[in-house]
Amino acid sequence: MDPRLPKELAAPLGRYLVLLERWNRTHALTALPASERKEELLLDAAALLPFLADLPPGSRVVDLGTGMGSPAVVLALARPDLEVLGVDSAAKKLAFLRQAVMELPVPNLKAVQGRLEDLPTMQADWGTAKALGSLSQLTAWWSRHGKPGAPFFALKSRDWAAEALPVGWKATPHPYSLPTRGDRVVLELRSE
Repeated sequence: MDPRLPKELAAPLGRYLVLLERWNRTHALTALPASERKEELLLDAAALLPFLADLPPGSRVVDLGTGMGSPAVVLALARPDLEVLGVDSAAKKLAFLRQAVMELPVPNLKAVQGRLEDLPTMQADWGTAKALGSLSQLTAWWSRHGKPGAPFFALKSRDWAAEALPVGWKATPHPYSLPTRGDRVVLELRSE
């Protein structure tokens, strides 16, 4: 799999990176150098786009631990017919995400603040997380916030297999590679 950003997203994602740089100077949102942000935050998120293809319009997509909106911003821009929720407990990162929603604009993306253990169930049709937790943590959170049988897509490093997969879950790896950041995997998790 070779992740690609749709050409029509170039302008809004460019504005996203400019806004992130402006906010990062004041609020220290990320230690990631500006030269690496497009690949790490946007191109990496593009690896998820093929898995959205079969979702019907109006479906609820949840990005657990969204931070500054990666991958939520890319998903919402690519599929404006979906409801995308970017969930995080960090107030300053979600303040940035709310500003990005207004400026890009991306009206189908909503920032949700709170701890995953404390929020009411989101009843999502599709979920994702990037660098958020172990497979056991991810499946526990998804059991709470996803609809029964809904798929969850974790963006993981290639050494994901060293983690224990909880009983009752099936994992299907979809490997891909980033130009300078190396081999990664979209790990498709489904309850059995």
